[in-house]
Amino acid sequence: MNTLTHQQLAERIARDIPEGAYVNLGIGMPTQIANYLPADREIFLHSENGILGMGPAPAPGEEDPELINAGKQPVTLLAGGCYFHHGDSFTMMRGGHLDICVLGAYQVSARGDLANWSTGAPSSIPAVGGAMDLAIGAKQVFVMTEHLTKKGECKIVEQCSYPLTGMACIDRIYTDMAVMDITPEGVVVRELFGDVTADYLQSVTPVALSFALLTDDATA
Repeated sequence: MNTLTHQQLAERIARDIPEGAYVNLGIGMPTQIANYLPADREIFLHSENGILGMGPAPAPGEEDPELINAGKQPVTLLAGGCYFHHGDSFTMMRGGHLDICVLGAYQVSARGDLANWSTGAPSSIPAVGGAMDLAIGAKQVFVMTEHLTKKGECKIVEQCSYPLTGMACIDRIYTDMAVMDITPEGVVVRELFGDVTADYLQSVTPVALSFALLTDDATA
């Protein structure tokens, strides 16, 4: 099955981030989006450890060990970018000052519940961190994830079985197979990627899907 790579998915999501948006990119896959934001758009990237105005990843050998994002990855700072206390950063998150956040996910329910910090396994991280604040504080919450786990289990489920990060907080899901919106009428598929068909997507997704495709070739 031909689906999108992580890099292709990051580039696709970057196209949906509008001019002037204040955006938080979650730890993991979402951080790659910074490398594909259009140069002709002014977009302000926020990190919960206290940065506003991040740029793409630094070139090899140009990393600054004192300039990192919340996932401890080296980043760059654009002209006009700034640093501040993480308490102020969380105030921004909780106060509704972020337009968009893009988070990874272990599971997303049909009504938009998010589970992205623990699988309940003994080796799981001990706390939710800033994901809960982002999930309820951002004006729009997107998920970037693979559609299926390595075991072939779908991450889009009727009800999350993992500990929740937020309830009914997700607006849109981007997977390597499709773009889906969470709506009052259920999960609506907007785009299909690669050679994924509507029948195949429904066959691997254990929730009812409706299809309102915006384009015939979303990867063109």
